[in-house]
Amino acid sequence: MLDAGQLADWERDGFLVVPGAAETDACRAVIERAEQIVAGFDPTTVSVFSTHEQTRTSDEYFLSSGGEVRCFFEEEAFDAEGDLIVPKERAVNKIGHAQHDLDPVYDAFSRTETLAGIADDLGIAEPLLLQSMHIFKQPRIGGEVTCHQDATFLWTEPDSVVGLWFALEDATLENGCLWAEPGGHRGPVRQRFVRAGATDADGTRFEELDPTPLPEPGEGASLVPLEVEAGTLVVLHGRLPHWSGPNRSARSRHAYSVHVIDGRAEYPAANWLQRPADLPLRGF
Repeated sequence: MLDAGQLADWERDGFLVVPGAAETDACRAVIERAEQIVAGFDPTTVSVFSTHEQTRTSDEYFLSSGGEVRCFFEEEAFDAEGDLIVPKERAVNKIGHAQHDLDPVYDAFSRTETLAGIADDLGIAEPLLLQSMHIFKQPRIGGEVTCHQDATFLWTEPDSVVGLWFALEDATLENGCLWAEPGGHRGPVRQRFVRAGATDADGTRFEELDPTPLPEPGEGASLVPLEVEAGTLVVLHGRLPHWSGPNRSARSRHAYSVHVIDGRAEYPAANWLQRPADLPLRGF
């Protein structure tokens, strides 16, 4: 699937942009399925997704989502009293984290010969699809995703996680495209996001591994924008620092990502995302 030039780019940059990896109709089908899930979502449990939080002290809804299909809200979808200020369909930040195993539309999109071939070319001998996220980047209120490394949240020993990120709609500077640090994957993992105790009520914490700061967005920064058309796949190394800004435009920026780990690596029980025993991880 990947030629020698693409593999060289991967080794140099820690990311790879693959245009046309998904058909327009397939992208549209995933967006429509997301809209159906949100329409059927009863927001009796309000869980707000934010990458600015350093801990999640008691959000059982989030911490038990490894084997579920759940909706999480945008921070700016609420007023000071906690009431929604936009329609429900414009308030959801993302859907996660197991729709690739529980929903047939996402399952079909996540398990293709193309993705299996890319995983094989990258040396993932026993690929397992660990988590999935449909990210909305809602118009006007789409939240920033602070600079991070995927290995922080999906730690394996040795590190093996690879992100497969699809633009379901055009991703531009205006609506919050990805930014990445070329070559940043050669640096250390800065933090681990772990469960603070044995139960969901114990929450989570960040464990510092290396004090080197992650790159900050802005003029003169080492991050570069990845403006891509719908259907483009961006492959992300687990140690690669990447970021996306808020969406203040009138256009959404739907994206779908699935993270793959190597089954030969250890997946620690301290990781925040855990799957129930009756939903084991599967490959392509």
